[in-house]
Amino acid sequence: MANLSSKLFLLLLTIFHSPTSAFNNTTSSSTTLHAKISSIKSFCRNTPYPEVCFNSSKLSISIDINPNIINILLHSLQVSISETTKTKEELYKIAKNFNNLPYLQLKRSLSGIRSSKSRKLVDARTYLSAALTNKNTCLESLDSASGTLKQVLVDSVINTYKHVSNSLSMFPKPEVRASKGHGNRRLMDALMWLSSKDHRRFLQSTDNVIVVAADGTGNFSTINEAIEFAPNNSYARIIIYVKEGIYEENVEISSNKTNIVLLGDGRDQTVITGNRSDVDGWTTFRSATLAVSGEGFLARDIAFENKAGPEKHQAVALRVNADVTAFYKCAMYGYQDTLYVHSFRQFYRECDIFGTIDYIFGNAAVVLQACNIISRMPLPNQYTVITAQSRDSPDEDTGISIQNCSILATTDLYNNYNNIKSYLGRPWRVYSRTVFIESYIDVFIDPMGWTKWSSDDDKGLDTLYYGEFANYGPGSATDNRVKWLGYHLMDFDSANNFTVSEFIIGDAWIGSTSFPYDDGI
Repeated sequence: MANLSSKLFLLLLTIFHSPTSAFNNTTSSSTTLHAKISSIKSFCRNTPYPEVCFNSSKLSISIDINPNIINILLHSLQVSISETTKTKEELYKIAKNFNNLPYLQLKRSLSGIRSSKSRKLVDARTYLSAALTNKNTCLESLDSASGTLKQVLVDSVINTYKHVSNSLSMFPKPEVRASKGHGNRRLMDALMWLSSKDHRRFLQSTDNVIVVAADGTGNFSTINEAIEFAPNNSYARIIIYVKEGIYEENVEISSNKTNIVLLGDGRDQTVITGNRSDVDGWTTFRSATLAVSGEGFLARDIAFENKAGPEKHQAVALRVNADVTAFYKCAMYGYQDTLYVHSFRQFYRECDIFGTIDYIFGNAAVVLQACNIISRMPLPNQYTVITAQSRDSPDEDTGISIQNCSILATTDLYNNYNNIKSYLGRPWRVYSRTVFIESYIDVFIDPMGWTKWSSDDDKGLDTLYYGEFANYGPGSATDNRVKWLGYHLMDFDSANNFTVSEFIIGDAWIGSTSFPYDDGI
């Protein structure tokens, strides 16, 4: 475990070197018991919920488990899994539309902490951060629930995630090295360099590709049929070529559909479109035209659209809650809540993203590079805001990093920017974290740059992290930016923490996609 935090180092010193340690065989049993209790109390004081930590860990004392960091962490994770399982059973009875409590993520975190591999430890931190993200999604799904058990279940969810939050706070941040890629790398390499015309011919002539064509000339006429046909839990990449056309369907890549690749004929030629919205009874989470829960998902040369319109409020075009996912030369069209970067590690390269309010939002660890981020004309009396990041704990390895992108406006908004305010972001949660690095910012962005969640809501202004580094263009001047404690003019070293190699450990997985990326600044 590299880069142990100081609090973990002090705990280890206390446990292994104190003369009253539980490992000193010359002490009496009462002194040993006192030492164990003291060690646990000392460690738990540094977690977000000390009492929960101590109450769950002290049970191990009676069965003579040494209170070192690994055992405390393992026990905390095991309690988290146990509590999550109980809560999940009740949740299905009341809020059936919620995707899942993060039981599998917690199981994988337990596996990670038992491993000596640095990459596994990084993955475990990612899974725990995603688990905490799902807490808020779960609670949001219960807003529309009813019945006598609703408040009991809400309290149960909140208490369950206290264990998860404690578990995450115990994890160190290890270093990682690049890993080997997936199967079908050669096929992906070939697709990367072919012209559009040759690309189409190649895909149609390859046996390893599933072809979707709205005109009936492929293996399937809908994308959902192709997804259903694809094998479950595949390690090799499953390539689905979606021919030119407009596909009116809500597509879901479930968690057992791993390593799916959607390839289109171009973001202007292959379009998946839907119209679900909050106003029409869909939760934000369930409104997505494309919903991705399968790890390792890739997409290239395809567009995702939610055409519900600005009057329907929250209406997601693309939602991603899956790890190590990447999008290249894609487009996302919507108004409010266009791109829901819900959780895990994500990467977007040379994509076009359109919206009005909070149109890049969520709690993933995500880097967007060389993208066009385009604000649209909002409804009367509305302003536009690009990001709404929802980091809820300082321990979460999450945030939105926008690097070498172009921050633009549609013509109608550009012509009215003196009358309509537009911002880079606002804090959805109190530890919201968003940075703009080396990006072009056009004149329509308000000189303040950032705004509160609402005019009378000062929450998070001291605890959020909003940063800017080396941006350019008429809207990039920082002289009149907000004066919040959480706003930062970053230096090179600070900005480098939000690059592909550092923030999403992209060197370990993006290379296998054949998508281009810049690993640093």
